[in-house]
Amino acid sequence: MIQFLTDRVELPELIATRAKELEMWLRKVAAGYGYGVGDLTYILCDDEKILEVNRQFLGHDYYTDVITFDYTTPSRLNGDIYISLDTVSSNAVEAGVTKDEELTRILVHGLLHLTGQADKTPETKAEMTRKENQALSLL
Repeated sequence: MIQFLTDRVELPELIATRAKELEMWLRKVAAGYGYGVGDLTYILCDDEKILEVNRQFLGHDYYTDVITFDYTTPSRLNGDIYISLDTVSSNAVEAGVTKDEELTRILVHGLLHLTGQADKTPETKAEMTRKENQALSLL
């Protein structure tokens, strides 16, 4: 089951109006990597909440757009994915895209982390972007 929850923010219209379509798309992307979807929860929040999560669970003292907690089994993606809508908005401005386009990218970005895709080096970051673009073309 894929859930979209909120903490300190309102549910974005994109998700409120297209949740089923987004869920089917995320399942399709997961299947392309050989996974079914188990329990996948997106927690949409503000910058202060994601900073709190980053400090508490990862020991990092900075804002970020997404934090993924991975509970995946060999055949099923399971996890909690925190997304800061504040950072998504500022990243959208910086990238010259709409908030909805950036949010969609970050939704799949978190899912790709659950499939094992990293983004810590320039090479893995480029591969992540390629995979994001490939997934976005399926929506």
